[in-house]
Amino acid sequence: MFFDWPYILECSIKIVLSSVFGFVLGIERKRRKQVIGTRTLILICVSSCLLAILSGYTATGEDSSRISAQVVSGVGFLGGGAIMRQGLNIKGLTSAGVIWTAAALGLSLGSGLYIQSALVLVVVVFLLVALEKVEGRMFPAARNKTIHLSFENQIPDLKKIKEILKKYKFGVRDIDLNKNLTTNITELLYSVIVPVDYDIVSLVEELNKIGDLLEFSISD
Repeated sequence: MFFDWPYILECSIKIVLSSVFGFVLGIERKRRKQVIGTRTLILICVSSCLLAILSGYTATGEDSSRISAQVVSGVGFLGGGAIMRQGLNIKGLTSAGVIWTAAALGLSLGSGLYIQSALVLVVVVFLLVALEKVEGRMFPAARNKTIHLSFENQIPDLKKIKEILKKYKFGVRDIDLNKNLTTNITELLYSVIVPVDYDIVSLVEELNKIGDLLEFSISD
């Protein structure tokens, strides 16, 4: 089967298609401003494809399939260790995908799938390098943060605040409102996606025009 070129061509098509499908899913997630990215989903999709090829290749060897399954489940703990939470932001998803990819490549190489493994390695390395630049241009890095606003006297126009935040390219995800009847102070907490560049001075000035703004802060 190693030099069965029709079989190798079939595997190659599957691997290329899996990278395309992962890319499409990643673009969809990025457009919705989700944490998981294009490269992470490509890694998962390509690795799953390779493991599926491996499963069919070793179908006659029950012990080999059992060992492969144990490796796949066990490597998840290593991937989990690479994922970190920094405030409202999550880091390490792509690294976790790379760990899983490495496990898939190791299993496949151990089973003699040299050409298929080499193709996946080339595809993964190329996409990790190339898509980093593409993602940076199409979806500039943004961070999840919390905007804290305090207004005195009246409850401000929430619709107008949201319009101002959108004007400065802040993605509003959620809002919490607290009204202190004793001090007559309204506190607003906005969970937002902060753009790479924004004019914080102009932003505060526009928010101050809505009402008596007492406090403005952005934090993780």
